[in-house]
Amino acid sequence: MTNDAAITAPETAAVNGHGEAHTTAGFGALTLGSIGVVYGDIGTSPLYAFREAVTAASGHDGLPTAAAVLGVLSLILWALIIVVTLKYVVILLRADNNGEGGTLALMALAQRAVGTGAGSTTIVLLGIISGALFYGDAVITPALSVLSAIEGMKDVTLKFESYIVPLTVVILVALFAVQSRGTARVAAFFGPIMCVWFAVLALAAIHPIIEQPQVLYALNPLYAVSFMLHHGLIGFVTLGAVFLAVTGAEALYADLGHFGKRPIQFAWLSIVLPSLALNYLGQGALVLSDPGAIVSPFFQLFPQGFVRGCMVVLATMATVIASQAVITGAYSLTRQAIQLGLLPRFEIRHTSEAHSGQIFIPRINQLLLVAVVLLVLMFRSSSALASAYGISVTGTMVVTAMMGFVVIWKVWRWSPFAAAALIAPFLFLDLTFLSANLLKVFEGGWVPLALGALMIILMYTWRRGSRLLFEKSRKLEFPLADLVAMLEKRPPQRVPGTAVFLTSDPISAPTALMHSLKHYKVLHEKNVILTIETAQTPRIDPSERVRLEQISPTFSKVTLKFGFMESPNVPKALAIARKLGWQFDIMSTSFFLSRRALKPAVHSGMPRWQDRLFISLSRSANDATDYFQIPSGRVVEVGTQVTI
Repeated sequence: MTNDAAITAPETAAVNGHGEAHTTAGFGALTLGSIGVVYGDIGTSPLYAFREAVTAASGHDGLPTAAAVLGVLSLILWALIIVVTLKYVVILLRADNNGEGGTLALMALAQRAVGTGAGSTTIVLLGIISGALFYGDAVITPALSVLSAIEGMKDVTLKFESYIVPLTVVILVALFAVQSRGTARVAAFFGPIMCVWFAVLALAAIHPIIEQPQVLYALNPLYAVSFMLHHGLIGFVTLGAVFLAVTGAEALYADLGHFGKRPIQFAWLSIVLPSLALNYLGQGALVLSDPGAIVSPFFQLFPQGFVRGCMVVLATMATVIASQAVITGAYSLTRQAIQLGLLPRFEIRHTSEAHSGQIFIPRINQLLLVAVVLLVLMFRSSSALASAYGISVTGTMVVTAMMGFVVIWKVWRWSPFAAAALIAPFLFLDLTFLSANLLKVFEGGWVPLALGALMIILMYTWRRGSRLLFEKSRKLEFPLADLVAMLEKRPPQRVPGTAVFLTSDPISAPTALMHSLKHYKVLHEKNVILTIETAQTPRIDPSERVRLEQISPTFSKVTLKFGFMESPNVPKALAIARKLGWQFDIMSTSFFLSRRALKPAVHSGMPRWQDRLFISLSRSANDATDYFQIPSGRVVEVGTQVTI
C-alpha cells in the first residue's frame, strides 16, 4: 500500500526512493516521517495482538499459564524478526520499481521482467488478488484500531462502556470527513506523536519486566517451537492471532518511494522494533504476575486514573494515524489500478500544489466510510473484529512473496534455485499464517474474503471487458494511414485551428475523427492523433513524456506517456510538446473525444451478468475531460453506440 497523501515536505528529494541521496537533516526528517506514516498500523498492534493471542492459547474461559504466555511472546517476537525484519526490511526494500514499492509496483516490475504471455497474465492475476485484498485491509484497519483504543475507556471507568461504539463511529465519520481537505498539515504532526507513542510503549514495559525478569526467556525461539509442538490445533489457532502483531508490515515496502530505504530501515531497527518488543515483553510480565490482567493487558500497564485516561487519548490519536495511513493508501492503490487498466476512471482531486501524491478520491472515501461504520456496528468489539483482520493481510503477503520470487529470479538475475531457496522459507511461513487465519472464516474472516472477492470480480471484469471492447472497436475502425492518405489526396473543406483526437489505438482512425468528417464534412488545418500511454514504471522523466511523429503535412501523432503513479495532465504535457517544436495555441485548439454508449451483445466473450457489470462500471467512470485535466471549454464530445 502507498500512503501518498501523508507525505511531508522533505520527501520530495526522495524520488529515487533511496535515503543515501539525502543530507543528514533530510535523513532525520525522513526517518521522523516514516515513523509517523509507515509504522502507524504495526505500531498500534500492541493494543490487541498479545491479548488475542494469549486468549486463543488459553481458551476464552481459562486463565493463561506461564508456558502459554512465554510461548505466545516468543512467537510474536520471532514473527517480528523473521516476517518484518528479514523479509521486508532486509530483502523486499531492495526490490524497488524505479524507487517505488507496493504490491502493484511489484506487479508492474515482475510483469515487465516476464514479458508477454501466460507468465504476464499470471502476474497480473496475482496483482489483482493482492490489490483486492488490500481494500479489505483498508476497511478493517480503521474499525479495529479506533475501536480497540476507545475500549480503553472501560479501564478508566465502566460508566463509559455504553459509549464505546457510538464514540468510535463519531471519530471515524470525522476522520473520513476531513479527507477532502488533504493531510499535508496533519501529516506534520504524525511523526512526533508516533515518537511519543513508541517512547511510552517502551517506558511502560520496563517496570513489569524488572519485576518478572523470567519473561526474557521468550527471546529464545525454542519456546515458540515448543509451544507449537505441544498445543496442536490450539497452537495453530493461536498463530492466526499472533499474526496481528505484524499487520502493517506491507507499509514498509509500500512507502519506499516516499521516505527511502535507509530511513525506513533505521526507524525500524533503532526505534520501532525495540519499542514493540519491550511492550510485548512488558504485557507478558504483567500477565505472568497477574493472569487476570489478560482482559486488558495493554492499558493495565499504566496506573489507574488520570495516566490511564491520557493513554486512551494517546492511543486514539495513534489509531487515527494508523487509519489515516491505510485510507490514503487506498487512494493511491486506486489511482495505480486505474492507470494500469484494472479499474474505471474515478474523480481524483489533488489536495496539494506541491506534491502530486497528495490526492483525494471522493467515491473511494464514501465507500470506505460506509463499509467501516457497518463493520463497527456489526462486530461492536475489537476482539470480534480481530478474527476478521488477518486473512486479507496474510493473503497480500503470500502474493508479495510469489512476485518477489519472480523479481529476484528475472530482475536480479539469480538462478531460480537460489531465488527459491531465499523466498521459500518466507512463503512457507506466510502460507502457515494464512492457513491459521482461514480457520477464523466463520468468526468474521468472511468479511475480507467477501470484500476481496468483490474487488477481484470488479477488476477482472473491467480488464477483460476493456480488452474485448478494444478488440471489437479495432475490427470496426478504418486504418489511420489509409484515411490520412485519402484526405491528403482529396482534402475536404479546411477550417482554421488545431483538432486533437484522443484515441487508445493510434493505428486506427479515431471514432471522433470519422464522425466529425461524416457530420461536419470539414477538416482542421492541423490534426493531431493523441494517445496516452501508461508505463510499467511509477514515474516518467519529463524528457520522455512526449513523442512526436509527423505522418503528413496536416496530420501528426503525439504520444504522451505517464507513470502508473502519476495523474495524467494533458495540457502540461502538451506544453512540453511545444518546446519540442509542435506549434499550437490552446485557445484555438479543440479536443475531440468519443463517448461510447455500450449495449450487451447477443454473443459476447463474457457471461451476460459480466457484460452488464462492465457496462455499469463504464457508466460510472469519471469523464475523460476531468480525468485528463483538459479544459472543458475546449472539448467536443461525439457519441457512439457499441455492442459488447
